[in-house]
Amino acid sequence: MLLLAFLVLLYLAVAKTILVYDTGFETALSKLVGNQVIDLTMDVFTELGWVLYPIFVSIILFIIKRTRRLGMVLLLSLLVGSMVVAYMRCYTGYEKPALDYLGAHLAIKSGADVGVPCTIEGTFPAGATMRTTMFAFIVGYALSKRFPRGCYLLWIYPIVVSMSRLYLLQEYPLTVAAGVVSGILIANIVSKKLKIELIFEKSKT
Repeated sequence: MLLLAFLVLLYLAVAKTILVYDTGFETALSKLVGNQVIDLTMDVFTELGWVLYPIFVSIILFIIKRTRRLGMVLLLSLLVGSMVVAYMRCYTGYEKPALDYLGAHLAIKSGADVGVPCTIEGTFPAGATMRTTMFAFIVGYALSKRFPRGCYLLWIYPIVVSMSRLYLLQEYPLTVAAGVVSGILIANIVSKKLKIELIFEKSKT
């Protein structure tokens, strides 16, 4: 089902069927910027989606013996996802919004995002959304038995990052949706291949 959903989104991106609606959405959103507090808050949120943050967490989890499998699943998912993002952005040709963001910016900026092996400044699927979705999916699963309800709070992470990317005119609704679907799809496949459910068996011993 997830694969079918991603293929539909991929078709829409390649055919640029709804590009006019994505562009219209961003044009309307660009008129909302200007409140310095909101602008800076959104800038903070989008910086939280930087590629090195979830990778750093996954490395720490991998180093700790008790959470090694969890760290391995998260790290591999992030690496596979990063490769998917890099090549999909080239092949779909769905470029970033052309509008200039005129709101306030943070004085300090994080480093560059995942490199793209082509000259197209593509945005399909949304890398920050994909990574934060993977993080929420995998870590949320790991916490699901100890915190069956609280684990869902982790989904605030991809939500606020995705909202900020839209607000800062860095993504389209289509690319964000693709980031969510592809993030869950890849994280689910890697989790099953590496048998993430064994983390619960180890915790019992």
